[in-house]
Amino acid sequence: MIELEDITRVYDADEAATKALDGVSLSFPAGAFVTVVGTSGSGKTTLLNVIGGLDTGYTGRVRVDGADLKALDDRGLSAFRNRTVGFVFQHFNLLEHLTARQNVALPAFFAPELIPDAEQRAAQMLGRVGLADKLDSLPGQLSGGQKQRVAIARALFHRPRLMLCDEPTGSLDTKTGGQIISLFESLNTDDGLTVLVVTHEESLFANASHTVRLEDGKSVEADR
Repeated sequence: MIELEDITRVYDADEAATKALDGVSLSFPAGAFVTVVGTSGSGKTTLLNVIGGLDTGYTGRVRVDGADLKALDDRGLSAFRNRTVGFVFQHFNLLEHLTARQNVALPAFFAPELIPDAEQRAAQMLGRVGLADKLDSLPGQLSGGQKQRVAIARALFHRPRLMLCDEPTGSLDTKTGGQIISLFESLNTDDGLTVLVVTHEESLFANASHTVRLEDGKSVEADR
């Protein structure tokens, strides 16, 4: 499902080069639940962005679900993200003037073939994350955990094969964060979704099938 070969990502700022990733090689099968841990600045988010096709300034080779990302042009990368990947972030990125259902249906604007059944599919995805009774609620009427569930439902809208999550519990208290992790575990085990989570909270991910530890842009430990 995910294959990384000697990935290096260098950022140049004010004539000073920083290696965010330094020769990282990893592979994970379809259906894996992967956690990526490490201190701030260790390269976790950069790794996620490379796998998701959001960052193309690397050297090395990335294959995700059979696609060689370096071989794709901008249109191909956009199609890859729309077809294969769902993204969840620490901040929920919901539009405050739209209902939960409308927020979840937003991806239909980028995939016209989904528009005819967008509202029905959005309701279905909200039901999957336990919010069938919040379809018409505005973000301001929802708790933090509920907002994150809406964001997860939006990421599920186009039925991706891979979910990439960047600190998805970072804005939540411990109990609510644990509930979100349980939801990811359910999506992994019950729906067969491959899940990769960047986190500082190692204790929440005891059931992960794979754990990667990054340090100064290098993979210093990978448990399987």
